Amino acid sequence: MTTDIKDAVHPFDAAAVMRLLPARPRLLALGEPAHGEDTLLELRNELFRQLVEQEGYRTITIESDCLMGLVVDDYITSGTGTLDEVMEHGFSHGFGASPANRELVRWMRAYNDGRPVSECLRFAGFDGPLEITGAASPRGALTALHGYLAAHVDEALLPCTADTLDRLLGADGPWTEPAAMMDPTRSVGRSAEAAGLRLLTDDLVTLLDARTPDLITATSRDDWGRARLYGRTATGLLRYHFWMADTTPSRMTRLLGLRDSMMAENLLALTERGPVLAFAHNSHLQREKSTMRMWDQPLLEWWSAGALVSLRLGEEYAFLATHLGTIRHEGVDTPTPDTVEGLLYALPEDRCVVDAPGLASALADAQVAPRVSSYFGYAPLDPAHLAAHDGIVFVKDVPRS
Repeated sequence: MTTDIKDAVHPFDAAAVMRLLPARPRLLALGEPAHGEDTLLELRNELFRQLVEQEGYRTITIESDCLMGLVVDDYITSGTGTLDEVMEHGFSHGFGASPANRELVRWMRAYNDGRPVSECLRFAGFDGPLEITGAASPRGALTALHGYLAAHVDEALLPCTADTLDRLLGADGPWTEPAAMMDPTRSVGRSAEAAGLRLLTDDLVTLLDARTPDLITATSRDDWGRARLYGRTATGLLRYHFWMADTTPSRMTRLLGLRDSMMAENLLALTERGPVLAFAHNSHLQREKSTMRMWDQPLLEWWSAGALVSLRLGEEYAFLATHLGTIRHEGVDTPTPDTVEGLLYALPEDRCVVDAPGLASALADAQVAPRVSSYFGYAPLDPAHLAAHDGIVFVKDVPRS
């Protein structure tokens, strides 16, 4: 069996990745099966450096808060702040503590030093301001959008004043109430004030779109693009809070789908400025439906950001799913030989890139079992999804920390 799959396996580098694809994708998505493994982030960094040097990529985006990511982008493009400040305030989900993320930011800043703006590397988060415990207040995004418009559009065209927004937003505490994730009655997402904010946000975003030529001329395409990000984020957060207040059984499915929808819109916006490498959990980037079990809920299913973006971009979207042999520090041991991971583990390469459709074809008549892992933080490869991936990045061993 190992001999049969060797033709689909190649040493890992950007050139091998590109040979798997019909053309350079506008969005190359690299997934990970588990968060928090710096070995995988170091591999991502290596791939991004090669894509920059060999393929003309200039943007990397990761599964982190899209507004916090602006702090990182400002640092790497203009040197605003310090590296320590950026790692503390520019990442969500605890990702700022990662040495590999720190090295990525350091390298991007060094690369940009002395280069013209048109050649600079860019960084972005593409997740919403969301955590498993809840969602952020829409205040930051909404007031930033209003401030941008107020500075550059006739006051008579604005649908409201900053004071009106402040009154409707109220204190941030009720928006970020952690208990609301488990108890929808604790959410303020369906209050009269929230309903009013949704209408005003729609008017503000519509005004931003309608005045696009004036605004780009008065500011810059980058400033206008940032205002669009504020609008998408405010809209998405208000929707998310609305469904946090839902009491029906479909509540969690709605919330998971809304999060990936926000991710998809951010990814599509980033591709407007050139080719992008995106890095996130496999479940957010795959083309198939994603699934999750949460608390005492039945199996939840939703369409991932990758599925949504793939339909819009077609062949300009490519997805590489990373999978692992072992995670030593988590007790994820050598995979059994009847799994895809086990077959790849038997190869001599410590890491490789695999032609996933070619591997699926080679295994078409084989009895391949799904891998079962006792570690809840690791999502094994589903053999049924193999042909829908453009490639598999396989790492044999993640060492002990």
